Amino acid sequence: MRAPEDTPAAPAHAPSPPLTHAPYVGIALMCVAVASFAVTDTTAKWLSGHINVFVVVWARYVIHFACSLVVFNPWTVPGLLKTSRPLLQIGRSAMLFLTTALNFTALQVLQLDQTVSIMFSVPFFVALFAGPMLGERVGVRRWCAILVGFAGILLVVRPGAGGIHPAAILSLGAAATYALYAITTRMLAKSDSSATTLFYSSLVGSVVASLPLPFVWETPHDPLVIGAMLELGMVAGVGHFLLILAHARAPAATLAPYIYTQIIAMIALGWLVFGQVPSAWTLAGAGVVIASGAYLLVMESRSRRV
Repeated sequence: MRAPEDTPAAPAHAPSPPLTHAPYVGIALMCVAVASFAVTDTTAKWLSGHINVFVVVWARYVIHFACSLVVFNPWTVPGLLKTSRPLLQIGRSAMLFLTTALNFTALQVLQLDQTVSIMFSVPFFVALFAGPMLGERVGVRRWCAILVGFAGILLVVRPGAGGIHPAAILSLGAAATYALYAITTRMLAKSDSSATTLFYSSLVGSVVASLPLPFVWETPHDPLVIGAMLELGMVAGVGHFLLILAHARAPAATLAPYIYTQIIAMIALGWLVFGQVPSAWTLAGAGVVIASGAYLLVMESRSRRV
């Protein structure tokens, strides 16, 4: 998942209505976008074995921000910096930064298929937080789906006598902060443009990621590491841009189920790059989480049509 940060386990932003009706093109773009997020997580996991994880987070944000300036800047998009809710924009961007930092830290220990399965719990956290934050009612059927979904997560993390591994807790924390990011994005959609919201995400993330840099900086000397750092930010930026293009061609409800194709890319990359194969427990848990999350997406889509 996401950026999801680069794991878009739930629609993270509320783009403008489709500009052109081309659902199959939108679906294809969505699948490529989530595959690019799988590449981002794979690169982050590999890099964290060579340099400090906070340097990895910094590279992801700063390079993404530099690339996004080519498309989104105050000259190409007049009024880009204008926001009626600056504090909410900063808070939302901070949630996305926390998601990235927690996810990349968890990736140092967990397999790719495990982290993406846990990140698919985002719809459950959204349903939990939507009540107090948005005033949305969570009915009995949604509560049942949430409980079943968290049971699926237990299958993935399989807590033993020592309890849940700290890395799994970090991954769950990433899912929770991403849910807060998704909800605050929905709140901002009423007042700010998608371009403004996306710009603040990379700007604030770059600033926050730079704060600990003097204490954790490690100068990379390996050309492969430097290339991977550049690729990390660029692929993440491309993924977010593809999401915008996808939502410009198909409704969010049409695209949402294809978010779950990310697990295919994560399993394939985990095997190709790290020689990791998902266990039967992880696959079973992922199936339960995906089914529960898909049910919540269907329920939300129906409630919005009413």
